[in-house]
Amino acid sequence: MIKLGLTGSIGMGKSTTAGMFANLGVPVHDADKTVHTLYSGRAAPLIEAAFPGTVENGQVDRKKLSAHVLGNAIAMKRLEDIVHPLVQEEEQAFLKKAASDRQRIVVLDIPLLFETGGENRADVVVVVTADASIQRERVLSRPGMTEDRFNAILAKQMPDIEKRKGAHFLIDTGLGMEPARRSVKAILKALAPGG
Repeated sequence: MIKLGLTGSIGMGKSTTAGMFANLGVPVHDADKTVHTLYSGRAAPLIEAAFPGTVENGQVDRKKLSAHVLGNAIAMKRLEDIVHPLVQEEEQAFLKKAASDRQRIVVLDIPLLFETGGENRADVVVVVTADASIQRERVLSRPGMTEDRFNAILAKQMPDIEKRKGAHFLIDTGLGMEPARRSVKAILKALAPGG
């Protein structure tokens, strides 16, 4: 079973691209969605213990948690030490199920793939990219996004140019959705000919 690590900086179109793989029948493990699930489940009490006042009604309040960790490397590390092992447990369960289902390819959708050493858990790395001006326009059009918040997020992510150097395949979503869809199909054909 080929484990395809899918990554890309904020606003590059990674989630949309993951959806393209899923629409073609490839199982996708979404690390961000897993975190959301954990934030309303087993991670919540652990996070509340580390960051009092960040959980309401058994669910992590992401804005309150962000206020504690954004720009604070020590707090961010503490959060990662809580969340990353739980996400990896969920990923292992996903891989075990995919293997028992005899899947040929699976996608591990990991926003901070390189930043967390996730490329070592993937057989192939696909980086979703776009021109910096397109990225900026996409991100700043999101509700509640500010220039400062965007810059803080970029600061904790490896620069796009560095991610591209670590890729086996690139998908440029700045060219439009149809070219991106063709790239996804070409990658699958290259990895599993006849599949």
